[in-house]
Amino acid sequence: MARLADYCIVVGYDQEKVGSGEGCGKIIQRFPKKDWEGTAFPQGVEMFCQPGGWRLSRERKAPTFFTVVLTDIESDRHYCSCLTFYEAEVNLQGTKTIEADGDDDEEGEEDGLIQPAQVFAPKSLILVSRLDYPEIFRGCLGLIYTVYIDSLSFPLEGLVANLFTFQVPVAGGSQKLFSLGAGDRQLIQTPLNDSLPVTCKSVALLFQQLGIQNVLSLFCAVLTEHKVLFHSTSYQRLGEASRALEALMFPLKYSYPYIPILPSRLLEVLSSPTPFIIGVHSMFQSEIQDLLDVIIADLDGGTIKIPECIHLSLLPEPLLHRTQTALSLVLHPDLEIADNAFPPPRTAPSNLKLLDKEVRAVFLRLFAQLFQGYRSCLQLIRIHSEPVIHFHKTAFLGQRGLIENDFLTKVLDGMAFAGFVSERGPPYRACDLFDELVAIDTERFKEEEANPAKLQKHMRELSEQLYKNENPNPHMAFQKVPRPSEGSHLRVHQVPFPLLDDGKVEGLLQEGIVKHASAPATARPERKCVVPAGPPVLSIGGKSGSVFNSARRLEVVRSCISFVFDNKTLETEKSLPAALRALKGKAARQCLTEELSLHVQQNRAILDHQQFDYIIRMMNCALQDCSSSEEYSVAAALLPLTTAFYRKLTAGVNQFAYTCIQDHPIWTNQQFWEATFYSEVQSQIRALYLNIPEEKVGITARLKDQCPLPTAADRDVEQTAMDLAAEQLRAWPSLSKEKQHELVKNEESTVFSQAIHYASLMVYLLVPLDTSKNKLLRNAPAADWESGSNSIVTNSIAGSVAESFDTESGFEDSENSDVANSVVRFIARFIDKVCTESGVTQDHIKSLHSMIPGIVAMQMEALEVVHRESRRLPPIQKPKILRPALLPGEELVSEGLRVVLDPDGREEATGGLLGGPHILPAEGALFLTTYRIIFKGTPHDPLVGEQAVIRAFPVSTLTKEKKISIQNQLQQNMQEGLQLRSASFQLIKVAFDEEVSSEMVEIFRKHLQRIRYPPSIFSTFAFAAGQTAPQLLVPKQKERNTGFRTLSKTIVKGAKKAGKITMGRSGQTTLKKNERGSRMTWHEDDDISISDDGEPPPSSTLRASEKSTMEQLVERACFRDYQRLGLGTITASSSRSKTGEQFRITAVNRLYSLCRSYPGLLVVPQAVQDSSLQKVARCYRHNRLPVVSWKHPRTKAVLLRSGGFHGKSVVGLFKSQNPSSTAPASSSESSSSLEQEKYLQAILDSIPIYFKMNGNSTLSNRSLIGLSPGSERRTSRIPKMAPVHLDIPFSNSFARGVLGYKHKLFTHSNQKPATKGRIHNQGMWASLRSSSRLSQHPAVGDVGARLAGKDLAPPAGSNSLQAQLLKQQAALYIFGEKSHLRGLKVDSSLNCELVPVDFADTRQVKAAFKKLLRACAPSASSSDTEDSFLKALEDSEWILQLQKILQLALILVELLDSGSSVLLSLEDGWDITTQVVSLVQLLSDPFYRTLEGFQVLLEKEWLSFGHKFSQRSNLSPSSQGSGFTPIFLQFLDCVHQILEQHPLEFEFNQHYVKFLAYHHISNRFKNFLLDSDYERLEHGTLFEDKGDKQARRGICIWACVNRMHRRSPIFFNYMYSPTETELILKPSISIPNLTKWDFFTDETLSTGPCYDWRMMAVRLESMEEADTISTSKRRIVWPCYSSVNRAQPDAITKLLADIERLEGELSQAPERWQTTLERVRVSIQEDLKQEGNLRKQSLSISGLIPTSSLQAFQRRSMLHLPDSGLVEDRSPTTTNGINRRAATLYNQFTPKNEENRSYEGILYKRGALLKGWKPRWFVLDITKHQMRYYDTGEDTNCRGHIDLAEVESVVIAAPTIGAPKHISEKAFFDLKTSKRVYNFCASDAPNAQLWMDKIQSCISDA
Repeated sequence: MARLADYCIVVGYDQEKVGSGEGCGKIIQRFPKKDWEGTAFPQGVEMFCQPGGWRLSRERKAPTFFTVVLTDIESDRHYCSCLTFYEAEVNLQGTKTIEADGDDDEEGEEDGLIQPAQVFAPKSLILVSRLDYPEIFRGCLGLIYTVYIDSLSFPLEGLVANLFTFQVPVAGGSQKLFSLGAGDRQLIQTPLNDSLPVTCKSVALLFQQLGIQNVLSLFCAVLTEHKVLFHSTSYQRLGEASRALEALMFPLKYSYPYIPILPSRLLEVLSSPTPFIIGVHSMFQSEIQDLLDVIIADLDGGTIKIPECIHLSLLPEPLLHRTQTALSLVLHPDLEIADNAFPPPRTAPSNLKLLDKEVRAVFLRLFAQLFQGYRSCLQLIRIHSEPVIHFHKTAFLGQRGLIENDFLTKVLDGMAFAGFVSERGPPYRACDLFDELVAIDTERFKEEEANPAKLQKHMRELSEQLYKNENPNPHMAFQKVPRPSEGSHLRVHQVPFPLLDDGKVEGLLQEGIVKHASAPATARPERKCVVPAGPPVLSIGGKSGSVFNSARRLEVVRSCISFVFDNKTLETEKSLPAALRALKGKAARQCLTEELSLHVQQNRAILDHQQFDYIIRMMNCALQDCSSSEEYSVAAALLPLTTAFYRKLTAGVNQFAYTCIQDHPIWTNQQFWEATFYSEVQSQIRALYLNIPEEKVGITARLKDQCPLPTAADRDVEQTAMDLAAEQLRAWPSLSKEKQHELVKNEESTVFSQAIHYASLMVYLLVPLDTSKNKLLRNAPAADWESGSNSIVTNSIAGSVAESFDTESGFEDSENSDVANSVVRFIARFIDKVCTESGVTQDHIKSLHSMIPGIVAMQMEALEVVHRESRRLPPIQKPKILRPALLPGEELVSEGLRVVLDPDGREEATGGLLGGPHILPAEGALFLTTYRIIFKGTPHDPLVGEQAVIRAFPVSTLTKEKKISIQNQLQQNMQEGLQLRSASFQLIKVAFDEEVSSEMVEIFRKHLQRIRYPPSIFSTFAFAAGQTAPQLLVPKQKERNTGFRTLSKTIVKGAKKAGKITMGRSGQTTLKKNERGSRMTWHEDDDISISDDGEPPPSSTLRASEKSTMEQLVERACFRDYQRLGLGTITASSSRSKTGEQFRITAVNRLYSLCRSYPGLLVVPQAVQDSSLQKVARCYRHNRLPVVSWKHPRTKAVLLRSGGFHGKSVVGLFKSQNPSSTAPASSSESSSSLEQEKYLQAILDSIPIYFKMNGNSTLSNRSLIGLSPGSERRTSRIPKMAPVHLDIPFSNSFARGVLGYKHKLFTHSNQKPATKGRIHNQGMWASLRSSSRLSQHPAVGDVGARLAGKDLAPPAGSNSLQAQLLKQQAALYIFGEKSHLRGLKVDSSLNCELVPVDFADTRQVKAAFKKLLRACAPSASSSDTEDSFLKALEDSEWILQLQKILQLALILVELLDSGSSVLLSLEDGWDITTQVVSLVQLLSDPFYRTLEGFQVLLEKEWLSFGHKFSQRSNLSPSSQGSGFTPIFLQFLDCVHQILEQHPLEFEFNQHYVKFLAYHHISNRFKNFLLDSDYERLEHGTLFEDKGDKQARRGICIWACVNRMHRRSPIFFNYMYSPTETELILKPSISIPNLTKWDFFTDETLSTGPCYDWRMMAVRLESMEEADTISTSKRRIVWPCYSSVNRAQPDAITKLLADIERLEGELSQAPERWQTTLERVRVSIQEDLKQEGNLRKQSLSISGLIPTSSLQAFQRRSMLHLPDSGLVEDRSPTTTNGINRRAATLYNQFTPKNEENRSYEGILYKRGALLKGWKPRWFVLDITKHQMRYYDTGEDTNCRGHIDLAEVESVVIAAPTIGAPKHISEKAFFDLKTSKRVYNFCASDAPNAQLWMDKIQSCISDA
């Protein structure tokens, strides 16, 4: 029973503190005066009864009522009901004193005369109670107010006293009538069960105000401990909402601040750090807006605001969805029938109180499902005297499958749940609705989810139970509470609320108490019962995790374990990887622990070393892989096993398994140890009570009659610890004191013994084997774990070792005492916690603490021996290290370091999309040689077999090397690793074996750095190959890194001092500072003024012995090419050439004094003197003046190249229109400019003006396709690169300029009006080829573009337009950088045009390449979908850059072809210029498309013209910082693109291009080592010196290529068949037509890169052997492992190989493949000629594939079909033409030698006796000595033969009747044999003669 009310208080307006601004309240009276015992008087009521602050009012307001909840320090709640009314405030002026004020009041009362008041003050009546009956209190306070306001004749004192004397039962559902004694009759209804919250209708109201979604959000917020704030204009509503939200949490209780109504004075509470539920009045909205971490609900507006910083965890699915559905069913029942055609008649709206319970039923059911099975995760630690229970969170979450779910995790970690466990944990207590509900079988829940009707029925039952709890009695007794008369509060004459007589109240109170005390208190005893356990935990999804093929996996694990214990090593090795993979599954881990414990029980715990290793490996794997959920259970299951399995090291020294699995972070996790300890204690306590001794039987017998115990049958079912505890708890009160004491003691000692056991277990797992490594101290995994086992695994490094536990032990000091201390501290902390929680006595805890250090010390001592012995074990057999095959001269720098090659982001090697074997990870070794980094090993997966895996790349291509930690796939631990990335698109990612110490890794990295940047080029592999001491070759220098150039500088300086050299200009004395040390000045001096750029004058000789003689220069490729192109002869500047040549070759630069980065011989206009070249050169960067590169054979237009202009000096050339106004510049400068202008004039004079008036002369559509509007859009993604000046003219002008030409063809935005149209008016920009031309050559791109309507057909007046455009065409176009040409005006007298170009600078190329590398060889697999590679490729913008380069090249090709010359003057003239110039020549001149020509092109444009190979490829120490800029690679990619589109035009194949791409950065050859001819001369590598010693010469790539080409057709393109007519190639360059180069992505793991040919030769032989052994012809080809083109050779390669083999078998000297191929071609040509079926030009593809004049697109797509248009004029046999080649090759090649060569061909033979002449295929076979004949060349069946032994003579004969008509008479001959005469006829006379000679020689041989 409890008092109805504790205190009654009257609070009024405090006039003393009026001055302070805001009013205050003060307590006027309180009853009773003394505090009740156990219930203190609540502080601060005066604030709470006016939460908005005390304010006076102008009018009388109606009385208000609301309830405030206050919480005391014991966290008991006090409900303060406040009734507030307003009283007239008399004392306004405050003039009178307070005493007088009091007198006045009394006088007023006596006289009964009161003035009508102006201002009203609030006054509150407050009832404070611990009971929550708001409506009853409303009645009581209302009654007191009514008595006062209506002046009823009841004493107020009596009413107040009665409030305290009345006693109310707490629960039980009884009704209680009472009266305060003012004619009232009130009824209190107690709830049936006070543990269920009473809500009346507040929950339903909350949902009406906020809606389902918002309330659910608030619900989750409260459960996950966020702050929730309500605001409303009604205090009553705030109280109801808070009450509702709290009620929804049942069965959890809210334990944080709960303040439904917060007064204004306390608003700062809102910024407190704890969670809370608070309500405030809406008037404070502005103050609460800036709260950052509070969820604010607006009850009146129905919205909630969740700040951005809060991540609100929602209920886990499927519960969230189910809850939402159930709520909408309850709250909107009409939803279901809303669409019915005939809705049922309106049902009465649901009673709010009932609705309220239905909503609560939904939430109650939700909790039952959320906490389903929670009892099975309770761990019982003590039963007597108080039960102690612990909840195993991780087990619960893991079994629910919600370990990742942050909602449930947060709920379980919250305070509310801790309270829930301690309140509902005990197994014997009073139960309520929730206990029943949570014990329901999950099947029932499932059925209900499936069947809505059942669900609704269950919900209704639940809600009825909840309703009945609040309203148990259907008959409400009659209630009567008088109310104040209407409008009474508005009366004018109102007496203030009177002061009550304290004494009177006290007296009545005492009387009442005495009276009630005599009545006995009927206390109902609480009914206790055993709490139903409920079903075990199930996963929330209903399924217990997806069981993937688990039975098979368990089988694998089981068989592997049995193999281990049966010592079947081979089988174990095979099944182990699969078993380790299977251990990723939960069931398999469980299976592992079960199987192992079985083996322990069978006494098989002593293992040999190999077994020990396998078992450890599996244990490590199981621990490594498990998610944090089952980490606990797996580790707990393994704990006893780790102390069971051991191996004998030596006599008396055993090593236990725990020493090898110590490194997992789980062992340093205190929660794990607690949970495991508690579950162990629980089983021990259960065991304690299971075997009850005899004397206890008496007790159970006594209990039997009181409440039936489980029958004997049930007793067999195993009793859980909880069941036993329930029995014990029930029996406890009836036990004697001694008995109770004994039980407590037993339990305590059980727990204590367990604590001792666990302390020693923890010592085992925490004291490291190698005591110098302390797990608890170290924050990062140690680098070199050499520990106990002799395997990789057993000393694994755990990934995330727990952070150091004690701040003071955060430093690492590997003293033993330190290890000991930290272990002791960790264990002590654990012992303290668990022992105190489980009630172990203090003495016991102390004794345990004193034991621990001893145990630790002993363990450390024991482990020292174990560690020492385990280090002596022989290492376990690891795969043999395979040594890589080395190139001649290649030497190992570091012996192989044992590593595991880890898979990276490329998928093929790990199965990938195509499937296939797991080639990676592979175990092997990492080697460093003088040339390469090589990994060689074997795949770890035993199923792949003993395949070698090789991944290698040249050291010089290394772009990035970084140390990484790799999660080792094989042994489940973290290992130190290295990631090496190469510019040859390779990535080696290795994890070092534990035998490799970090010192060895560091040494390896040092060597790597040393070889990566050799100190001089003579240390590079190209020179050092095969030399013993490469160091000797470094020139002796004072400073590091100076080269000959600096030496020459010093020579010159010395000479200057001596006055021997007079420098040309004063400014020129400073030599250019561009030696290796300060190399950067060379490319950053774009705009350095000329004086700084001076070069050494001609008089300074650069080498002591001048070897650079003219003869040697003449041998260079440049000169040979100039001769071929007819670019003049070498002449001195003085003598004029007689031949009238326009250009001459000058040797002015033979000492590289004019320009260091140019070749020795240059082509300049005939008219220019050598002396003036110096001055011209000064106007260009790095003195790179314009020189001729190439001349168009037909139009004689020339292609010139130069560096960019120096801004200042160009002024002279493009001077303003009025030269007079310009002030004379300094003499030197103006002279340069004048020379420059003269020079350009000379060039213009030398160009023959050649314009053909046909469509040929101008740009074709082909080059425009890439520039169509579509492509312009693409380029806009790289604003820096978009060449505006290229795009605009083509894309827009096409339609605008050509079709709608007005007075101006083009206008351009940034030209000044004077030059507008000048740039683009030339015909070359916009004209089309004539339509006839298009029809001849329908290139795919053109056809496509025409169909797409991009390029419209020319208008009618097209020809006249073309003529008009031609007039505009300039003789010379200068392509320059926009920045240099901006604002310069062309001198109108010069017929030349400026074209500004935007291009990708080297920085952009470098960036694009970096991204391309990452796309092609990603270091880790991407999480994206499978298109991530293409996405990365696009993002790199590499293809876009290719398009730009090709686009520029095509424009130049068109210009040159139309007769205009071009000067390309971009950047420094050695990057993009070189790319474009080379491509122009490749596209225009078929010579450069041969093997020899391509070599000449590279030597001339790239090597001689000074492309900075060393610097761009980052090969030399000086370029170390500059990174890899693949200008040359980009050019080769462009070549690859053209080769793809025109495969018949190139003599070399793709392999050749890739070979160059690989080797230009590999340092394998000397050619690409330095930056210019000058540097090569300096180092003596420019010319092949015959006298020099061999070693110094280095390896030349061209010599090599030629050697290889002679040996096999490895670089030869069989389809090579250049057309005579179309010399110019016009590839399509739109982005979709450019393809990804497979050089970037292909790899061959079987051999390593296939570009190091020597090794390939070796391997090929071994491969052949292997093939001959295997009988089957089939070969398995794996992506990325095998070389596909070797495994699948083309027909021609195959036939050539067959021929070679046959020659070998017949032991004849093999013939060169080129000769063979040539002969085949000739013979086919002859056949075709003889047959007369094919026109002459149809020989194609080396003559091996007869095709008609293929149309270009057929050629592009390689469809060699007989062209249908040509079939009519062929004889029918040629439809076979294509099949002929195979037969030809097979049958015609009988073995041959130079002397006795066989011969074959077509002869017409006359049949016997009057038959006609028939063409037959004859083969002269010397070995068989016969002449066979066949129907056709393909025919394999011989029709007959003539034996040469019988031939008597061969004579010329006359034609006979029926002979073929068209053949000359001299082509007939007869063959006489001893049997008959054969008549033959050849295709022509010489052929007949040839046949006769052949046959004659055969006969004579015989």
